[in-house]
Amino acid sequence: MQRDNYKNERDKYFKEIENLNHPNETLVKTHCSYCAMQCGMNLRVNTKTNKIIGVEPRYDWPVTLGKMCPKGVTAYQQVNHKDRLLKPLIRDDQSLKGTKNGFREASWDEAYELIVKRFTDLQKNYGKDSVSVYSGVSMTNEKCYLTGKFARVALQTRYIDYNGRFCMASAAGGLNRSLGIDRGSTIPWTDVHETDCIFLAGSNTADCHPTMMFRVWGIQERGGYVIVADPRETPVARRADLHLDLKPGTDLALANGIVNLLIQNGYADEEFVKNHTNGFEETKELVKEFTPEYTSEITGVAPEKIIRAAELYGKAPNAIVMFARGIEQQIKGVDNVSAYTNMALVTGKIGRAKSGVATITGQGNGQGGREHGQKADALPGYRKIANPDHVKYVSKVWGIEPEEMPKEGVSAFEMFGLMEQKTIRALYLLCSNPAVSAPDQNYVREQMKNLDFMVCVDFFLSESAEFADVVLPTTTWAEDEGTTTNVEGRIIKINRAQMPLGESKPDWQIQIEIAERLGRGKYFSHLKTSKDVFNELRVASKGGTADYYGVTWEKIDKQDGVFWPCKDESDPGTPHLFLDKKFNHPDGKAKILALPDRPSAEVPDEKYPLHLTTGRVVYHYLSGNQTRRIQFLRDMCPEPFVEVHPETAEKYSIEHEEYVRLYTRRGEATYKVKITEAIRKDTVFVPYHWGHEKSINLLTIGALDPYSRMPEFKTCAAQIEKMKTRAVQ
Repeated sequence: MQRDNYKNERDKYFKEIENLNHPNETLVKTHCSYCAMQCGMNLRVNTKTNKIIGVEPRYDWPVTLGKMCPKGVTAYQQVNHKDRLLKPLIRDDQSLKGTKNGFREASWDEAYELIVKRFTDLQKNYGKDSVSVYSGVSMTNEKCYLTGKFARVALQTRYIDYNGRFCMASAAGGLNRSLGIDRGSTIPWTDVHETDCIFLAGSNTADCHPTMMFRVWGIQERGGYVIVADPRETPVARRADLHLDLKPGTDLALANGIVNLLIQNGYADEEFVKNHTNGFEETKELVKEFTPEYTSEITGVAPEKIIRAAELYGKAPNAIVMFARGIEQQIKGVDNVSAYTNMALVTGKIGRAKSGVATITGQGNGQGGREHGQKADALPGYRKIANPDHVKYVSKVWGIEPEEMPKEGVSAFEMFGLMEQKTIRALYLLCSNPAVSAPDQNYVREQMKNLDFMVCVDFFLSESAEFADVVLPTTTWAEDEGTTTNVEGRIIKINRAQMPLGESKPDWQIQIEIAERLGRGKYFSHLKTSKDVFNELRVASKGGTADYYGVTWEKIDKQDGVFWPCKDESDPGTPHLFLDKKFNHPDGKAKILALPDRPSAEVPDEKYPLHLTTGRVVYHYLSGNQTRRIQFLRDMCPEPFVEVHPETAEKYSIEHEEYVRLYTRRGEATYKVKITEAIRKDTVFVPYHWGHEKSINLLTIGALDPYSRMPEFKTCAAQIEKMKTRAVQ
């Protein structure tokens, strides 16, 4: 009650502030450009100069209620940044490929002419599939949708995939397998603080999604419990009621151990299991061996903690299981997601308010960006290329014959293997920075350097753009309009606050103009605005799993967003999934999956005795291409570091803030040491937001989950070495 009174007074104050007269200034309602919380904000725009000059929080946005993180409050500073690309660039000096040098400014016509000539020549000599598209999900739904169509209709290539393979692919695979649908959350975020227990697995929530923390702490304020499974004692783990400090890569065993205790101790909902699931008996039999003692041997978590976790979750009237990249970026990522989902299915804590499962989405449009055709195997509405009926429907929307639809491609990391084989000879890269974000960087950079031709579309000269032959300047999020789909599955609206800077153009417009020059304009010429693109997306998704047909921009504004599926204009959307207890498998039942444990791709040994794990810090986002340019964020965290436990540091005679050499079988890098008891003795941690010689992905492994094709960023074998002399930084 006290919190509600405070909120009412605060809202009244800010409403008064907003009503004050600001000469030559207007507020544009929109959302943040970074993570999938998509925090509400008002961009302050000078109406005389048409420039964004600041930001104010939106207290009317129901998900975050005015909360913003350090990245969000400075996001507007990227729009008019001095590093913005304002004209196309063409590389004249090929010997400088892989550096910032060797480019000259060019006109759009010259850049387009070169792109079309090189793509056409390569496809004539080596086939349509010699050209590839690698995209990202920090774009609007409209851009993501059109990128899939651009690849398959304009370029006519099968090789398109996206950076969600490094972020959300395992969550998608696990949820699809267990529930028959991949919407990141089965509940709206407004339910979170009203549950009785939250189980956070592999989520450094306070750093990665800080604007949801008031809901997490709200659970404890109501007398509920917070359980965290993480190798590190992150800020949320430190305040949690229970911290399960497991070894990296052992989540599957931990989940199996908890499910075993839920069954053995009478917390299973037998009626729910019988009527609404399959696979319970097989799973019950498999998890029997995962006693607290056996699970402890594998995970390093004390048996009493495992017992307590099952008790807290099992006894809670309502409970939510949430997970993030910590469990997903493994070769067992899909199995991990399904195993933790088993907790909800066995206890029947799903398909109702205040209970369910959710993945805490990393990228701004990580949900919508994987639903509408950027994945190698997917078409709009989460349809599948392998399904002839799906191909027939989408082909009709696009105006092509079904036999013209390219076949399924390969995942993002596997595309680099095809570059090595020269199956792929050209790359059209947008909204992604694999020269920082992909694993095994020495290998990845070599393949990018050896491409016959590469185009990069970005608003900054990223580390990946340094490998390009042509760089096209695109717009920031605040210079275009469209929709994104947030962490809950809520479709929201991004509004333009400023006209494009310099000669930059939105990605969707660039693709249409290239398509026209490729002679494929008839499939795109009717799309004059981003709203036109969205309306075609609605039709293309109609009847699919991710059905947006009933969503309109007007409905989004009226309702503060629309949850899919939304099947027609009278449908308000679906905030809670499975209220009718009908899951999305053909028989209407969820699958409780029996999932045997298996080792990670690499485990520590005598030569490489430590686990290396990676993740984020609160001040930076993804590859850092945006946040490392913002002075405040750079000041707060100017360089990467390696977290080392005090006893490990003593073993290697390492001191706090000295530089050390960290190496694996794939490479080495130098980092400043941060000695902390918040890390396991057998584990070291490095954030991944830096490129070039500071990239931790020089060391990570390219082993892939067999189902999602997600690389195993969260664990590999490493060694640390004290340096004889201090490294020059």
